[in-house]
Amino acid sequence: MRSRTPEDLSGRCPRCYLPTRLCLCADIPRIDTRTEFLVIRHNKEKEKSTNTARMAALALARCQVLTYGAPGVPFDASVLEAPGTWVLFPDAPPPAPEAPLPQRLVVLDGNWGQARRMMQRVPALRRLPGLSLPPPPSHTRRLRRPPHPEGMSTLEAMAGALALLEGAAQAERLYALHERMIDRVLESRGRLGPGAPGSADLLELGDER
Repeated sequence: MRSRTPEDLSGRCPRCYLPTRLCLCADIPRIDTRTEFLVIRHNKEKEKSTNTARMAALALARCQVLTYGAPGVPFDASVLEAPGTWVLFPDAPPPAPEAPLPQRLVVLDGNWGQARRMMQRVPALRRLPGLSLPPPPSHTRRLRRPPHPEGMSTLEAMAGALALLEGAAQAERLYALHERMIDRVLESRGRLGPGAPGSADLLELGDER
């Protein structure tokens, strides 16, 4: 099922992109973190209502979203040069032993193929030390179908990174936001509520990285 919103956002909240009657903005926490997050979002994800990086950026006080792959707009890799910058990616080189925790974490937002191509095409990304996450629990609910068991949404990945870097209490607020987003998206598609299909249908909604 396609999740791209109408170009004029008709009937949609311009912040969270959900249908106006299901707007999530009032429930989005504001989270202050020591770590700065830099999300590099593939251009094809920008207008999708299921894009979880949008929710992360609304919740995290220190989070910036940049677009990659917009037609005719080259990506400026100089934004990756700040000291203390790591990348959240499973195949990135591990940090040096006893390296201090990252001051800024780069997160690639797109499906698995898009994220891998970003790593391949931006040499500066491949030079950054990487943060890897443990796989999510098998019962984790999904908005899109992951390509492999370790796959997770961008919001989940950022919550997992926050748990490693700053503790579970900070991360739980992002995990809770992810659950609320799933509920609202399913309700907007008639898949939540009396007589609607259950959460087993979650895996049929698209592709996940």
